[in-house]
Amino acid sequence: MAKLYNESFPEPVKPTGPKAETINFLLNFSKALSVTKYKNMTFETLNN
Repeated sequence: MAKLYNESFPEPVKPTGPKAETINFLLNFSKALSVTKYKNMTFETLNN
């Protein structure tokens, strides 16, 4: 017969989202990024 064990389970892990600093950094980076296409070429420029 199988043994039954009474073990306490660890607390469930709560998913955490990214920090506000990370979100702001990515948004500011995407605002400053400019992509220009010319014929078969793509130019990416960071406008600071």
